[in-house]
Amino acid sequence: MLDVVRLRVLAAVARTGSVTGAARELHYSQPSVSHHLARLEAETGAKLVQRAGRGIRLTEAGRLLAERAAEIIGRVDSAAAELAAHVGLRAGRVRLAAFPSALGTFVPEAAALLARGHPGLELRLTETEPPEALRMLRAGYVDLAVIFRYDDTAPEDDGIRLVHLLDDPSYLVVPGDGFPVSAGSGGPGSADLGSAALEMSDLGMSGPGAGGPGTTCPGAAGSEPGRSGPDGGVRGGGGVPGGGVLGARRDARWIAGCERCRSHLLDLCAQEGFEPVIAFTTDDIVAVQALVAAGMGVTALPGLALQAHRHPAVGAIELPGSTRHVYAATYGEPPDPPATTALLEALTSVVRAAPYRLPGPDRAPDRAPDRALDEDSEENMGEGPEGDPGEGPEGRPDGRPRSRRGAPPENRR
Repeated sequence: MLDVVRLRVLAAVARTGSVTGAARELHYSQPSVSHHLARLEAETGAKLVQRAGRGIRLTEAGRLLAERAAEIIGRVDSAAAELAAHVGLRAGRVRLAAFPSALGTFVPEAAALLARGHPGLELRLTETEPPEALRMLRAGYVDLAVIFRYDDTAPEDDGIRLVHLLDDPSYLVVPGDGFPVSAGSGGPGSADLGSAALEMSDLGMSGPGAGGPGTTCPGAAGSEPGRSGPDGGVRGGGGVPGGGVLGARRDARWIAGCERCRSHLLDLCAQEGFEPVIAFTTDDIVAVQALVAAGMGVTALPGLALQAHRHPAVGAIELPGSTRHVYAATYGEPPDPPATTALLEALTSVVRAAPYRLPGPDRAPDRAPDRALDEDSEENMGEGPEGDPGEGPEGRPDGRPRSRRGAPPENRR
């Protein structure tokens, strides 16, 4: 019978690409990793690894066993977690994978809420993009994944169950003082973008959105592209995503992010009839905004990224029609283990209470999730905490929504 510990070692070697990486991940010594690999080869009667220069690589048999090992280990870990959950939430663990801007905004608040409600429950966090998060979820490495998808994203595999958390609009990010960033220029100039370079607070938003559950969000019915919203903020124009906002900067240098974000940017620009000149590529949102602030280019970022970090010298223009939808994903037949359910409840509680954009009446996902936020709850009946008006445009006399956390929107990041 194959030893699970040795299978775990092989899976770590496959995942990290080296004995050194596997030893670091598993907190083993390198000789111990090599010993486990040798014993596993003896157990299977197959050559699993071979030398490649100064390192090693998996043979075809090694790759096959490593794939199966990942599935086996995931199921063993899930069984252990379910057993702990069966005993109760006084102990045990729950594992979450989430993309960076979610980890920089609402996930920490959900983690704190979970810790307060279940102090004996251990939460393990992994930062990864949605495709890898879903692979980890299917393999049993995590119990829940926070992912995002666009309207044209292919449907998830069978067995993936989704809960819609919030809608996250995209923004064109430009230098705050409005100097041009054309592809032929070497740096800051003197032209003025006027009202186009706006602070997010000028859009009546705190980060990615302020519409509460069941409210109409900017860009939806009642907020026409190219017209001022109830807060007077520029909404863009035209009938395509970006409404001409991106096309007006076709001669700019552009800053692209990760592969998926770059692809989304190229699609948005293509819809406005041009291919952007990509001058810089980095998936670090701090570096992206620093480059924009220095006049080295412009970019498009999701609202959560701007709430996770906001450079004081950049402005943001909402791109109507360019919204990603954020979900909590679980895998397998319901019901979820109690620990997973507790984490899901913490996530939904946080996004209900915080000024994030939530699903509005005409922002239903393109496929119905298995579960959804209860839009008939008391929170959605037009009255906020302590009888305050809800999150709609009527929330403040000047038409800007209230922050439910008490801080003015311009102070929230």
